[in-house]
Amino acid sequence: MHYSKVCLHTFAYVLPPRILSSEAIEERLAPLYQRLKLPPGRLGLMSGIRERRLWEAGTLPSEGAALAGQEVLTKSDLDPESIECLIFTSVSRDMMEPATASFVHNRLGLSEDCLLFDLSNACLGFLDGMVMLANMIELGQVRNGLIVAGETAEELVESTIQALLADEGLSRKAIKPAFASLTIGSGAVALYMCSLRPTMDRPRLINGAWKTNTRHSDLCQGAQNGTETTLMNTNSEELLRRGVETAHLTWQEFSSIAGWSADNIDRFFCHQVGTAHARLLFDTLGLDSEKNFETLQLLGNVGSVSAPITMAMAMEQGCFYHGEKAALLGIGSGINCLMLGIEW
Repeated sequence: MHYSKVCLHTFAYVLPPRILSSEAIEERLAPLYQRLKLPPGRLGLMSGIRERRLWEAGTLPSEGAALAGQEVLTKSDLDPESIECLIFTSVSRDMMEPATASFVHNRLGLSEDCLLFDLSNACLGFLDGMVMLANMIELGQVRNGLIVAGETAEELVESTIQALLADEGLSRKAIKPAFASLTIGSGAVALYMCSLRPTMDRPRLINGAWKTNTRHSDLCQGAQNGTETTLMNTNSEELLRRGVETAHLTWQEFSSIAGWSADNIDRFFCHQVGTAHARLLFDTLGLDSEKNFETLQLLGNVGSVSAPITMAMAMEQGCFYHGEKAALLGIGSGINCLMLGIEW
């Protein structure tokens, strides 16, 4: 997969107003901790997450995504009528039908000629959206497009806390599949991509590689449990092992592309699950962890928003700039892995 015409023109993101610390979650789980004799600080120690962001109650995924999309339009001084494609890529959606992209399109006042659709692939959705839009730009089907994601973790976090408190038969071992849900956070991100012009001093999408390992699609599953309560079941340890295993295969292919070995890359932006995951990933791939820009401590695992918002914040803080190369490293339940090469 190689691109020569694709510009990552403008990123924008929105952080939800409410901050929920790992300490505050543990305070609510105090009865469970006391019964199982769990030490305080366990959640932060296991995950490396100090806090995560949450929207106000009732905020829909389309609302967060539209806020980030509007930020892109404002920063770039773009006419909404000029957007030719809109892709909504979150795990979270407003409803089964219609596409959540429809609500974002309406909120942003985009053209009736704008192609729009939802693209879902767990935490890889945004990166997959980049590939889909890049393909259309490269083929000349569209000149530009907007990728948006708005993750809403509020119901999952609250449902998980309530379920843990309600089940008095839980053991230390039995709570493990639910703990990953307490690392999830909310947020929104958007990216305007367009055909590259010689005068543009913007990052460019250059290449990518992917691998799948769907034998392990049972390791992280979210569903309705028969009521209106949303819960997830995650085998965190096995998901970590199999995810990094798949990433290693992907990295071997990605780094074999001329000019994209570990030494050639200045920054890494990853889908962030926890510190143990990042440590094992970089050790297994033989990468320099000093090149990894992280937002995990402050944002938690923000699903499809994680990798792109991390890149957006790095650019904003001057930690990725003209003359450098970066790699987006994405791993999603399924298991799927996608790595993209960015050059500025």
